[in-house]
Amino acid sequence: MKKLLCVLFAMGVWATSYAQAEVDRDQLSLDISKADAANTEQLKAFIWKKASTVTVDGQVKLTSLSEFKFDENGELQMQNIDAETTVKQKRGIRGRAQASKAQDNVDYVEEALKKMIAYTYMSKGQLLDFFGKAKISEANGIITASAGDIYTKGDLLTIQVESATKLFLHKEFSGFMGEDPISGVIEYGKFKSGVSHATTNLLKLPAKNAVINAVNQDYSQRVE
Repeated sequence: MKKLLCVLFAMGVWATSYAQAEVDRDQLSLDISKADAANTEQLKAFIWKKASTVTVDGQVKLTSLSEFKFDENGELQMQNIDAETTVKQKRGIRGRAQASKAQDNVDYVEEALKKMIAYTYMSKGQLLDFFGKAKISEANGIITASAGDIYTKGDLLTIQVESATKLFLHKEFSGFMGEDPISGVIEYGKFKSGVSHATTNLLKLPAKNAVINAVNQDYSQRVE
């Protein structure tokens, strides 16, 4: 009887601990989404540019510059400012075919960048869903969470969050663009004011043997 009571007591303690862990998970999800929402509100006051360099088989093939800002509905908008290729232009029919292929490559890169942006700036609902099913650990002031099937079946996302501020430090993802595999790394930094923002991005597109290195730069406050 005494042994049975001990087992039941242990099971009760385990159940209570498990329930507490679930409550902590929910609270963590809310804390991180709240911190991100507050940070995004401050980020809406800025306009910035993303300079991207595309290499294929280790050779620079395309550079592009895009401008980012949030519209009046709070949606992040991207506008292409400039794109330049290092591929020498051919003449005649071959030149027109080359130009068409170059435009296809530009469109492919733009689509890839949009995919990365989706992982960079996630909605409150997306964050709650992610942390609700993520495997979570914490060490040395950093919370690490990993989960799959975020946007498409089979994709994976790992997020590192600063424990003290609940702001993002680092993200890594892998998934698909159509049937093509895609993976990326997103790094975050802070202004002196404490506002967090994405700094550098690395995107790998193995179907094209391509790598995109991007830098977010020239952050400036909007003047209405």
